[in-house]
Order: sequence, then structure tokens, then C-alpha cells
Amino acid sequence: MIRIGKIFFLQMLLQVSVKASAQLSVPKIIGNDMVLQSKQPVPIWGNAKAGDEVVVTFGKQQKKIIADNNGSWKIMLDAMPPSAVPGKLYIKTPTSTIVLENIVVGEVWLCSGQSNMEYTMRKNSKVTMPDSIKDWPVNELETAHNKSIRIFLVDRKKMKPDSTHSGWDIAEDSALRSFSAVGYFFAKKMYEELHVPIGIIASSIPGSRIEPWMPEEAFKALPFFRDQPDSTHKIDGEPGKFYQTMIAPLAPFALKGFLWYQGESNCFLGERLQYAYKMKALINQWRKIWNNNTLPFYYVQIAPYAYSKQKGKVSYTEESEPEFWEAQALALKIPHTAMIATTDLNFDLDNLHPHFKWVIGKRLALCALANDYAKKAIVAMGPVYDKMKVAGNKIILDFKYTGTGLASNDGQPLNNFTIAAADGKFVPAKAVIKNNRVEVSTESIQHPVAVRFGWNEANHSNLYNKDGLPALPFRTDNPLTIKFK
Repeated sequence: MIRIGKIFFLQMLLQVSVKASAQLSVPKIIGNDMVLQSKQPVPIWGNAKAGDEVVVTFGKQQKKIIADNNGSWKIMLDAMPPSAVPGKLYIKTPTSTIVLENIVVGEVWLCSGQSNMEYTMRKNSKVTMPDSIKDWPVNELETAHNKSIRIFLVDRKKMKPDSTHSGWDIAEDSALRSFSAVGYFFAKKMYEELHVPIGIIASSIPGSRIEPWMPEEAFKALPFFRDQPDSTHKIDGEPGKFYQTMIAPLAPFALKGFLWYQGESNCFLGERLQYAYKMKALINQWRKIWNNNTLPFYYVQIAPYAYSKQKGKVSYTEESEPEFWEAQALALKIPHTAMIATTDLNFDLDNLHPHFKWVIGKRLALCALANDYAKKAIVAMGPVYDKMKVAGNKIILDFKYTGTGLASNDGQPLNNFTIAAADGKFVPAKAVIKNNRVEVSTESIQHPVAVRFGWNEANHSNLYNKDGLPALPFRTDNPLTIKFK
């Protein structure tokens, strides 16, 4: 009886202890090894016993707040300069203490999307590339040991607070093997340029459409979805499914911006203009829950793929993907966005998951460095069509993001330009660079009216800027247009 009583007493003591410790908690994203965003206020939040005073201490800062009637609390640490010196963050109430170890301050980015963003470093290390690819980082998993690059892989089944305060890792070994290759190579380039701690949060689901990454209210906030009775504008794709478990629990963790690589699943549905509006809804919603309508949003053009060979409910042609590229590019009208081209990064059109993820990560980093870190010598994007004029039998094209100048990246005549007269029949055209513009013509057309560039899913065009970035495909005839409100 004494033995049973002792066991019962120990069980009760354990239950009391667990209950006491459970009174103070923080979200999964706040934990050991994390990177806190520099140069902006940093929220630390969680739950405690209602009415308890919560004291948060980090470095020389100490902040206090009283938990509300629901036990919720949130404090704001003052903006801090970057620091790779590890520190401890203390969170205390009258009955509980949480100590978080190895905390640094730097730049934090959230990357999300579907399988091409989820594509892991483990897969990258197994790829066999041709000898002509000289910069393939095949041994990256063996050499990656930079303690200033930290990673957090979102697992929607493990985002509840727990006593381990785990989730953040140094970007090395087994943690890195399972992490987004795009996210890691973005972080690597950022560190090479900034030399401050970099934190990357990866939250992706293979095969996911864009709709599950935002709640239904995000769609209804746009007149395009709210006011249109047409069935093509109906909201489907399980809105909010991943948002509720993989995005919302991260907010308002302080971030510098977002990286997005998604669209293949929506392209398979034959979407065009509606995808641009969905991009707008997503960007609005994410900026809203982070309470910052200027957070950068940089995204990836889906790579060339043989959509025209696919069989399904939607009929595809070789121009279906260019039309989707056009829809993706419309989101550039939203402030603080950029899109990187991938038309040069897939040489197997039957592969929906092309390699070269290190190039994707680097190009996304160029967007951030040029736009958000005052790296004036860096160009954010490849050439983007701006305007045209007809001059006799030629059409002269102007571009944005020409950088140090337009160029043919292989030294050969510019390819993948077509031109048409008023009959709308496009034929191959000669294109030459003059005065940092492109002049397009053909002997068979004396009165041209329109030009198309790279308007084919098999596009491998050689128009670049001299900074090594490819031009985005475009058409001057009947392009998709949009007015975001």
C-alpha cells in the first residue's frame, strides 16, 4: 500500500509539474538556434497564466507585459543590429522560465510553394549533371558548416508549442539534407554578400495549388472573385488548408520578406488571368498577417515543360505555358515584387522538376540584394519588355532591367523572335541589339504590327543582360492586362 501511495504521489507531482510548465509557452517558430530579424522591432509572443507578468530578456533588453484574460501575451524587442554572437533569450513568469539558447540576429526570409521549392538538398546531391555544367555544387552537403546560416523546416503536424523548443537548425548534416535547395542556396548567396546571420523558413507542399496557401477571405477581398458570377472565377482548391497549419502559425515572427515558387499545378488547370489575381490575393493576405504591406515578395517563373504533351480535362498547346508565364508576370505590377526567369534552366522538357536549384536560389538572392540591401551594382532581374514602336519595316523594343546592357549570352544571333503583320500570322524574325534596344524585322513583312519573344514552352532564348540574366518571354499583341485595386 505504501508503494502504491508513493507511485500515486509521484504521478500527481508530475501532473502538477507539467501543468505548471504548460502555463508558459511560445510558438514552435520561437526556439533554440533561431535567427531574429535585424533592424526592425521583433515580436516575441505566447501563452501564460492569465494575469501573470511575463518578462522577456535578450542581451541588454528587458521587456515586461501582463498576460491577458486568455493568457495571451506579446512583447516587442527593440530593433537590433546584426550579430553572429550567440545569445540567450529568457522568458519568465512567477512560476516558469524558458531559456532559449544560441540566438543570433540577422536576416530572415520565408520560402514557400510546391515541389520545386520543396526540392531537397538530398535530391540535389544525387543529380548527375553533364560535364558542361561547371558550377554544380554536388558536394554542398559535405562542405556546408556555416553556423550563421540557420534553417527551419515547417512540419504541419508538428507546429504546436512543446518543451523542446526545437525546429531551428544549423544548415548542415541531416537537417540540411531534408531542407529546400532553393532556400539554402538563397541563404548562401545572401551570406556571401552580407556576412550576417541568415535565417530561412521553408514551408512547402509538393503538388499544392496556390489556393490552400491563403484563407477564403483573401479571395473575397478582391472584386475579381467577390463580384464575378462566372464559374471560372469560383474559388476551389481547398482554400486555407495549408495556410492555417503552415503559414498563420509563423506570423508575426519578424521577417525581411517572402520567396515563392509555385504555379505548375495551376498551369495544369489551364489558368491564366485568374492566377494573377490569386497571386494578388496571396500577397495581400501574407502582408496583412505580418502587418506590413511593403514586405518584399520575390517569385519564380515556372520552368519550360512539355505541357502540350499532357492529357487531361484541359487542352494544351505549345503556347499554353507562355500564357501562364504572362499571367505570372502580371504580379510585377504589385509593388515590392520581382520575378526571376527560368527559361534557360530546363533541358529535359519531360522533367517537371528541373535541377539548377542553386541558380534559382542565387537569382532570388539577387532580387533581395538589389532591392532591399542597397547593393546598387547588382541587377535584380533579366530584361523585361517595356514598350515598342514601329519604324518602317522594323519594330523597335525597349526593355527594363537591362543592367550593364543587352547581349546574346552565347554570341550567336538573337533567337526565338517572331513578327507579324496585320493578318496576325507570326513568322521567324531577325533581331539585333542596337543602342541597348532590340530591332526586329523580316524581309517578308514590310508593315509589321506585333512581336513575340520566347513564345513557346520549349523556349531556350539567348537574349540576356550582360549581368547574366535571361529576358522574360512576352508578346506585344493582345497581352493579358490587369488593374489591381
